[in-house]
Amino acid sequence: MKMSWSKRQKLAGYLFIAPNMIGIVIFFLIPAIISFVVMFTDLDFLSKAPVNFVWFDNFVRVFGDETFYTALKNTFIFLLAVPVSIAIAVILAILLNNKIYFKPVLRAMYFMPYITSSVAIAFVWSLLLQPSTGPINGFLRSIGISDPPRWLASTETSMYGIDIIMVWYTLGFNMIIYLAALQEIPTDLLEAARIDGARSWQTVRRIILPLISPTTFFLLITGLMGAIKTFGLIQAITQGGPGDSTVVLSLFVYRTAFSYYELGYASAIAWVLFMIVLVITAIQWFGQKKWVYSN
Repeated sequence: MKMSWSKRQKLAGYLFIAPNMIGIVIFFLIPAIISFVVMFTDLDFLSKAPVNFVWFDNFVRVFGDETFYTALKNTFIFLLAVPVSIAIAVILAILLNNKIYFKPVLRAMYFMPYITSSVAIAFVWSLLLQPSTGPINGFLRSIGISDPPRWLASTETSMYGIDIIMVWYTLGFNMIIYLAALQEIPTDLLEAARIDGARSWQTVRRIILPLISPTTFFLLITGLMGAIKTFGLIQAITQGGPGDSTVVLSLFVYRTAFSYYELGYASAIAWVLFMIVLVITAIQWFGQKKWVYSN
């Protein structure tokens, strides 16, 4: 029986999305279901004892674990990099959107860190932030700061050093997205503002920022979600040290599961992390109605 044109189109669509959907089912949906079941057990790869259902004991342990609260605090400090990166990206995008020299070269330079290996980033920034011989502290000493921060070598400043690296890493991506948004702003609006005598900062505040607010919302929500689950960058740079000063929740889950082999407890932490992401996303989703421009 010959298929109609509409059915052939529908079948072709299903075939195109099938590889992605299969990947989602195999690598996301099934592991999530298994994790949901495992979090109620005492599964431990190092123990030969039979697996038992402990129900909510793992969650009681999570909220009584000091390392969890340290990782939670570090995670929120890490999230500060997202709005800082977005703010700097807006400024750079507005500057690069104007007629300046070497615009394509500058765009490529800012975007390069985003496509660089996290291992290479870790190696370079470990050298840059080296307390005694690093060029950053060398510059700070040259301008009169006799006791510069120890950055990644100190428990007090290591998380802020990670924030600096994260801002540098995500800045190019945010800037490129903003540049695309700026291209969509009608030029007649900007021209009308100029004719009416609006200053540059007034044009930015009253016209440009409101019109690109949907892009800001997109970058904020995806940036926060991405930062919360960031693992490779921190693991490559500090492995959570010194001490637990750079352990974030995603790294805490990894350590618990693959260093201590406590799969039940790690699954419980992972679901707590999921709930935190869900709450932050919901707050942003409902809050965006007050500040995101819509046609």
